[in-house]
Amino acid sequence: MNDKLTAWFPLLLLAVLAALTFWLDRTVQTQAGAHNGSARHDPDYIIDRLSAMRMAPDGNIKYTLAAEKMTHYPDDDSTHLQMPKFVSMASPKAPMSITSREALVSKDGDNVFFKDNVRVIRDAHADKSELVMETSYLHLIPDQNIAKTDRPVTITDANTIVKSIGLEFNNETRILKLESRVRGIYELKKK
Repeated sequence: MNDKLTAWFPLLLLAVLAALTFWLDRTVQTQAGAHNGSARHDPDYIIDRLSAMRMAPDGNIKYTLAAEKMTHYPDDDSTHLQMPKFVSMASPKAPMSITSREALVSKDGDNVFFKDNVRVIRDAHADKSELVMETSYLHLIPDQNIAKTDRPVTITDANTIVKSIGLEFNNETRILKLESRVRGIYELKKK
């Protein structure tokens, strides 16, 4: 019996070593995959003082986008903006600008999500006074000239203060839809 054990021992030892080697290889490969950088959220480029514009088919400026800093992340293809300023020229009589502390641009560039101290300003024109909208979040669809939010918003012009929860604003048609809990104050200014 002792002779059989002695004869099989090297083969048994070799099988155990092969199994151990296979297990170690699988363990090391799994850990190496986790550290190859694919799970990291590192920027691939950063641009300071960004300024960009989109042109309309007729050659006029459709809108501009500026930011103090733009950071792009390749893992989720997200673009983050610090201190962004968007200016729409949809109505050349009264451009509309949107500013905030930060914004996120969708990977296809079709949506911009402004957040933290969002201010929308439509310049005064003709007999219309300046219009200011303030909220904490705003979803902008630039190519459709639509801005919307589901958060509290305050709208102010020369004679009116309106508060609402949620709105949708079409800058091209100038139609403003207030969603809910709308309250307003109209005060005629004395001349």
